[in-house]
Amino acid sequence: MGVRVGRLAATYEQAVAAHRQAREHLDRARHALAGPDRPTGAPGVPDVAGRLDRVGTALATPTPGAVDLTEAPVPVRVGEAAVPDGSFPALLPLAGGNHLAVDVDGRDPRVAALLRALVLRLLATGRPGSVRVVALDAGALGATFLPLRPLVDAGVLAPPATTDDEVADLLDTAERHARAAQDAGGTELLLVVAASAPSGRDLARLAALTHAGPSAAVCVLLAGYPAPDASAPPPLGATTRIRLDDRSAHLGDPPGQPFSPDGTGLAATVRLDGDPPANTVRALAEHLAAATRHHSTLDFEDLLPDGRWTGSSADGLRTVVGRTGREPVTLAFDDATPHWLVGGRTGSGKTVFLLGLLYGLSTRYGPDELALYLLDFKEGVSFTEFVPTDRDPSWIPHARAVGIESDREYGVAVLRELRRELNRRAGALKRHGVTKLADLPRDRPTPRVVAVIDEFHVLFAGNDAVAREAVALLEELARKGRSYGIHLVLASQSMSGIEALYGKIDPIFGQFPLRLALPGGNGVLHQLNEAAGTLPIGSAVVNAAAGLAGANTTIRFPDAHADPGAVARLRHELWQARPAGSRPPAVFRGYDAAHVEDDPTFRGLQPGGRRPLALVGRTVDVDLTSACFALDTSPGRHLAVVGTSAVGAAVLHAATVSVARQHLPGTARFLLAPLVAAADEVADRCADELAAAGHLVTRIDAAGLRDELRTLAEPAAATGRTFVVVFGMDGASGVLGLRDDTFRSGLDDLQVVLRRGPAHGVHLLGWWRGLRRLSEDIGGAQHRDDVACLVALNVPGPELGIYLGVPDLSYTPRPNRALLVDRHDQRTRLIVPFVRPGHELDEER
Repeated sequence: MGVRVGRLAATYEQAVAAHRQAREHLDRARHALAGPDRPTGAPGVPDVAGRLDRVGTALATPTPGAVDLTEAPVPVRVGEAAVPDGSFPALLPLAGGNHLAVDVDGRDPRVAALLRALVLRLLATGRPGSVRVVALDAGALGATFLPLRPLVDAGVLAPPATTDDEVADLLDTAERHARAAQDAGGTELLLVVAASAPSGRDLARLAALTHAGPSAAVCVLLAGYPAPDASAPPPLGATTRIRLDDRSAHLGDPPGQPFSPDGTGLAATVRLDGDPPANTVRALAEHLAAATRHHSTLDFEDLLPDGRWTGSSADGLRTVVGRTGREPVTLAFDDATPHWLVGGRTGSGKTVFLLGLLYGLSTRYGPDELALYLLDFKEGVSFTEFVPTDRDPSWIPHARAVGIESDREYGVAVLRELRRELNRRAGALKRHGVTKLADLPRDRPTPRVVAVIDEFHVLFAGNDAVAREAVALLEELARKGRSYGIHLVLASQSMSGIEALYGKIDPIFGQFPLRLALPGGNGVLHQLNEAAGTLPIGSAVVNAAAGLAGANTTIRFPDAHADPGAVARLRHELWQARPAGSRPPAVFRGYDAAHVEDDPTFRGLQPGGRRPLALVGRTVDVDLTSACFALDTSPGRHLAVVGTSAVGAAVLHAATVSVARQHLPGTARFLLAPLVAAADEVADRCADELAAAGHLVTRIDAAGLRDELRTLAEPAAATGRTFVVVFGMDGASGVLGLRDDTFRSGLDDLQVVLRRGPAHGVHLLGWWRGLRRLSEDIGGAQHRDDVACLVALNVPGPELGIYLGVPDLSYTPRPNRALLVDRHDQRTRLIVPFVRPGHELDEER
């Protein structure tokens, strides 16, 4: 009811304005007819032509730049009408629901000049910034509008559409403008100028605009209608018709040549006006340019709603992403457009667009209506806006997990988490016997999820196990996500060369009907749709038909980085309004090092546990859980750190001090053997920390290690928990390889300890700098289960795969990463290994 009242009030106000404008026109006409020496309404009106000239001149010169062209038609001069006793201006009512059609197209110089003159007169009449002009000129490939180039440069006139696809896009824009004006009231006139009539369906669409009425805020100037060979052209609405012959134009019915269907019109020939002077075009363009810039300026705040967290996500998520002309463009995550593809070259503004999208959603919907999972695979800081930092502790309360410079493995971990959430929601719907999220009990909010993956092609690089799992997860989420309120946004510079997606492109991307192509982003559109090729920075093509040509809308979007103060204020506003008990998002920064002292599991360790945990790093998963091994009594519960990187010493230190933290002073013995120079500093620090904690620490060299292993190999030697910590196990190979009088070597004792030691509380924690040496020391690959816990650093993936008996192992060694392998638990995980604070770069060398 409220909507009807609002529309009725708007219609009434328009009628009042139209009445006032008509009265003004009438007063000017009466004054002109009266003449300078005769009062208005005096009897007798001689010199009809002269008086009509004064009337026409008065009506054709309204106050420049002051008329609202959406309220009522305005008289616009088209030329000079001739009668036997003189001439007078020929005026036509345009705008306010009235249109014009000429039967000859713009290739006739008279028609081209008329169209250009009408464009200038309407622009000069309307308020600055209230008229937007779009043109189509397939017949002359845009040449009709070349003299108006200054208006194009000023941003008032769009470059003319000359191809079928461009014409279809132009009509899409006009129809959207008309619908938006009818729904919300139009304040901007869209002037559609056709230098030649399109054919078929496009002409029918253009004709339909003339029937839309004043509320559509569209004015059509159509040349070449009807076409000479047209048998049944679509009828036009409130349209004045002009017919041209070789000498003049006719606005009425010339004798013997019926023209207007009802016999009305101006029964006089008209000489059409010629081109406006070039300096007039330039002057008007300069005048309108400032107003156009003012109205086209789009600020970050324009994307935000008036209130905060007032939206309901029951039927989907909606937000303003930019403007087309002066009209806001709202896009949705719902059943029709559940997932989006965003493309654009480097520097095209993808990050800026994504930030605007995410802030728009976060201000409309509260954390109980919206959850965000954000992944960035490039070397950038796209999503640091949403997480706490050392400089700014605030965060966006909607964020659940954020990856910055993410690893592929972290991306897969996030996709796994989303699949778990999808399955949880599917189970909840079944338990409650409903089919929609909105029907679930509201005691436990189920927010819609938006997962944004920037540079997503990195996730699918190559054709290894990681890429294959990512493809399988993405396909499932894309196919089922809409039913469970999980929406994907995939952004990339390129859609080509993604080997893992071969054969899956249609099944996956067919679920992404909404495409946003920024400059250089044609890859997300259909191969025949090149609309994004010439876009300026700060604009995008929106296409909700999976990229097909003819469904494009060009929008502009603001640069959130242009006003960092406004963004910071909004972030703090949302942070301050976060619900009680909110936790900051899980954050994975691909460049961050891990330190055991900062690990929450390490800080929570205390004596008394049955199975001590050896902490070695942080797992690359959604929550960055602690990476550790349980050292129980099973044969083979020992730790081998392998790789030439000095990080091996730091990992061994972290494992040792974490184990020590779980024992009361004096209840465990630590045998420390620093056998390589690269580990001396770390081994000394480890020994000092153990001694300071009250533990029994014995430093040994290679010979001492040989003796200790011989003792520990005897079952009767078990005297409580003993941890043999060897920094550089390969440094003892020569000594351990020697055989005594009984032909027994230290390696024989080592292998006995590896098999039997855990049952007696003896565990080896060692760093080997080579995988081959590890294999030889433990007795070959057939004994690899005798050291079940492995941390591989800079070990080549194929070599590691052969040792583990896993030929398709997906592991590429790189700085600040290691592979955790637990053969007993069948775990293989990428981790961020623990390093020493302040020595990250040194240890990677």
